[in-house]
Amino acid sequence: MTTPSLGLQKAPAPGLKNPVHDAQKIFKVAMNALARPGSLQEMPELGLEVPAPLTQTVAALALTLLDYDTPVYLDPALAQEVDVVDYLRFHTGAPIVALASDAAFALISDPAKMSAISGFAVGTDEYPDRSTTLLIAVDDMTNTSGATLSGPGIKTETEFDAAPLSPAFWPQMIANQTLYPLGVDVLFASPTHVAGLPRSSKISMKEAR
Repeated sequence: MTTPSLGLQKAPAPGLKNPVHDAQKIFKVAMNALARPGSLQEMPELGLEVPAPLTQTVAALALTLLDYDTPVYLDPALAQEVDVVDYLRFHTGAPIVALASDAAFALISDPAKMSAISGFAVGTDEYPDRSTTLLIAVDDMTNTSGATLSGPGIKTETEFDAAPLSPAFWPQMIANQTLYPLGVDVLFASPTHVAGLPRSSKISMKEAR
């Protein structure tokens, strides 16, 4: 006699091993990254097991920054993966929204195909904080080339670049800075580091020779 299937669903992958302690460390990394734009802040090794194409670093930031009161937008590569959606819902409780403009946070796993930054929330004159923070997964970051950043948290200026990014990314971020104090904020997440690009940063690009 065969046992009937109970239709049990696979449990989501585990989250942070020490939620309070780990979240404190991750939050500090994120805040330092935004306070010192363009600086590469090392992410502690957490040993997370996360469903692809979600990366460990983006997952760590999400598990720390998201909760039931922070609507999140997932780029198409993430949104189509049931395991990713279940993982984020189970561990954060954050409502997943279909419109980028409704999101407090946006998780971007394929930045080369990222939708226009102007589609995200930039806040309002009364509530400039009601904007979207983009958590962008990248393969690599450097302070030896790319855009030149200046402004709050930067002593003079610093160079910063990340890859892969779409050709439209930096022109869109330059347009974003003109909206200040409105605009989106960005946290780049490589496999080992986090870097911040808040709306207060001034961005300039070197002219091609």
